[in-house]
Amino acid sequence: MDVLDRRLVAALQVSPRASWGEIGRAVGEHERTVARRLQRLIADGVVRVTAIYDDLRTGHGRPAHLHVQVRPGTAAQVARSLTDRRDTRSVYALTGAADLACELVPPSRQDLHTILSHDISEIDGVLQTQTQVVLHTFTTVAEWHAPFLTEQEVAELRPAPPPHDLPDEDGLSPLEKEIAELLAADGRAAFTTIAERLDLSVPTARRRVGSLIDRRLLLPRAEVEPALLGLEVEAMLWLKVRPYGLGETGRRLAEHPNVRYCAATSGTHSLIVQVAVAHEADLYRFMTDVLGRLDEITDSDLTLITRAYKRGHLHKSGLLTLEKTP
Repeated sequence: MDVLDRRLVAALQVSPRASWGEIGRAVGEHERTVARRLQRLIADGVVRVTAIYDDLRTGHGRPAHLHVQVRPGTAAQVARSLTDRRDTRSVYALTGAADLACELVPPSRQDLHTILSHDISEIDGVLQTQTQVVLHTFTTVAEWHAPFLTEQEVAELRPAPPPHDLPDEDGLSPLEKEIAELLAADGRAAFTTIAERLDLSVPTARRRVGSLIDRRLLLPRAEVEPALLGLEVEAMLWLKVRPYGLGETGRRLAEHPNVRYCAATSGTHSLIVQVAVAHEADLYRFMTDVLGRLDEITDSDLTLITRAYKRGHLHKSGLLTLEKTP
């Protein structure tokens, strides 16, 4: 992708449901140019627009991060088995002690127990696992965008911020669940399409979609491999943080432009952070200049993502993004 492609993708990440005209006005390009380029990238599988749930608040699932050690020579086979599961949101190959990282979103705590005690252990090649359950999410990948836009451009595209007093759990009505599934399959589905599929009026479809997004129960997401945006080094950081500093540390890291994901978890480490940068030297500077200045961090474990097999429930084929898991 050239510089303009990357800027347009970043704009789509900021506002995945924005019209081509809205994106064009924000970045100073003609609507036809925006439409031609982004439609080509979507058609080629470079970018997919989907939507993910705020799992904890909707009750959609109980996210957990799994580190998996495998028998030598079986990493790809185990990764395929994990990728094919409907309850995995992401699967990565890693450097370090664990060979694979997997984000699970089981429907209930009982399902999590069954998966960990039975399903995962029965996959041929799995030797050992370590699980950390998400307690609070500071920022998701759906809220991240590549750093190619000015603050003014982002402000023109970004929806109004949500209220700060959102309840911990809202739940979804049956109709909202149907709408959410349609948007998870196609995050740019038109209001007319949603109305036709669910036998609604267009104003009702527009209002219902707006409510889901405004309440942050559903987060539209433009998925693209960071390497295609020039961010070729991805890392997962597992941090030990003093309990009284966990909230402030998580919030500060979530604001950093290279942090794609940040959540507090149970287990041996209390914070998981996913970072994307252009070069290993940039990762070193992040470790020293950003993490090094946060006094409440007492320990860190740094691993690099060497390949993504799945992101946001979307299968990967090299650097291309395939359709949502059936």
